[in-house]
Amino acid sequence: MGQKVLVTGGGGYIGSHCVVELIEAGFDPVVVDNCSNAVRGHGDVPESLRRIEKFLDTRIEFHDLDLLDKQGLENLFETHAFHAVMHFAGLKAVGESVEQPLRYYRVNLTGTINLLEVMQAHGVHNLVFSSSATVYGDPQRLPLDEDHPVGGCTNPYGKTKYFIEEMIQDQCRAEKVAVGRRKHLNVFGNDYSTVDGTGVRDYIHVVDLAKGHIAALKKLKENCGCKVYNLGTGTGYSVLQMVKAMEKASGKSISYQIAPRRSGDVASCYADPRLAEKELGWKAAFGLERMCEDLWRWQSQNPTGFCSATAK
Repeated sequence: MGQKVLVTGGGGYIGSHCVVELIEAGFDPVVVDNCSNAVRGHGDVPESLRRIEKFLDTRIEFHDLDLLDKQGLENLFETHAFHAVMHFAGLKAVGESVEQPLRYYRVNLTGTINLLEVMQAHGVHNLVFSSSATVYGDPQRLPLDEDHPVGGCTNPYGKTKYFIEEMIQDQCRAEKVAVGRRKHLNVFGNDYSTVDGTGVRDYIHVVDLAKGHIAALKKLKENCGCKVYNLGTGTGYSVLQMVKAMEKASGKSISYQIAPRRSGDVASCYADPRLAEKELGWKAAFGLERMCEDLWRWQSQNPTGFCSATAK
């Protein structure tokens, strides 16, 4: 067996793809998730993990655990010698965070504090934290590089990511170590200063994103300390450009309507990934067309998501 890596939120979209890449890279992932953002399959195991087990003909150790349960975390660390932790768990919706800020602070911050304290108690110092471009707030320049100022967050979700980044850096310094189900799509705002008035973002294929996290995990072998890397394609696409790309991939017309701006959103946000390419040897391999093709293929085979579906 390879080195054990704890994956928090490993039943979710990004986390489960990272589980695949960990297995392919020879690591032994142990997944914890409370399934708040994951569909439970047979035996209360997330359906995403059940399918990975079938596709890769393997077994994945899973624990139904909330990071707010500190004693549960303690028990887990007492029975495992983790090489590293990949942290994805947390609430993640910008709009919802504006409506429920205290819930986001309690879940995201308290859960992470519990995790960091238990890691410290058990001598686990290797951590890959999956943050968000929301930490940069409303960009002062584009594309976003790692030297761009952080902290001017426009919503509580972004603030929790920023606070967690600060906690991790403080801890490092302290230790001296390193689909057809909706009638229409809502497009939130068409009066931004962008190519067509809709928000511009750096969309990335989830497999590229997962491989980027694995590259960061491998970088830890160099005792590199606390490092920040922006993962993205370096190209921003508007919401309406994404709609057109999905129409091409699906061969279907996508009905949409313009809705008011969402509180906490910014006009444009996309990354400068050159540092990740230079230091991690990572670069996004898939473009917008491939992203949409793969998404549509999965959605066509799983019209209700993981609910009441069979692995294909």
